[in-house]
Amino acid sequence: MVMMDHIMLPEVRPFAVAGAMIVVVGAVELVAMLVGFSLSELVGRTVDIDTDGDNAWVIALAWMNVRGVPLLVYLMIALAFFAIAGFLIQDIAAAIASPLPLILAVPAAVVVAAPFVRWTSGALAHLIPRDESYAVDLSSLVGRVGRVAVGPLDQGPPGRVRVKDEHDNLHIVTAIAAPDSPPLPQGAEVLLVDRINSRFIAVAAPDETKSRVDQVSRS
Repeated sequence: MVMMDHIMLPEVRPFAVAGAMIVVVGAVELVAMLVGFSLSELVGRTVDIDTDGDNAWVIALAWMNVRGVPLLVYLMIALAFFAIAGFLIQDIAAAIASPLPLILAVPAAVVVAAPFVRWTSGALAHLIPRDESYAVDLSSLVGRVGRVAVGPLDQGPPGRVRVKDEHDNLHIVTAIAAPDSPPLPQGAEVLLVDRINSRFIAVAAPDETKSRVDQVSRS
């Protein structure tokens, strides 16, 4: 109860809101994945920055590794460090004298959090495939063979299919079964035959193509 009272104080409210946003976005992403959708597919692409420019904002964004990891991941990292920095600053200030006014505390939290966000996103960028070939057009996955990860696939709510692109990068995409296809159970090998908006259309993979999903199933 004391903790709840602390995080609701006016001097830490922006940092509490940032922490709450992490919980809300994480919960929405979890629920969305259960119904065959993902926020990452909507806002999870990286930001394209022209690093050849001399604009101060561009230079700052490049220094912050904004394009180093998927956008949704970057936002979660930034919110987390902003919240942590803000609470620490206000707690230290309160122990010394009194909490800082928000007009000072918020910029201070941004300054303190910035190097940690940069370091963390840079470290994650080395763990996530980031070569230029990774940013493929998802339409290029049509004609490729994958495996149902969340199913079954039918004409109802979409499921999820694990499939690799031509660069051997793994994608998990939403898909439904073709209208004339029987339900495709979880674990079934499928061929992506079309894409309508953000959903792929799948049919059972022909026998001669099934061996192409062996590496996908082991990833």
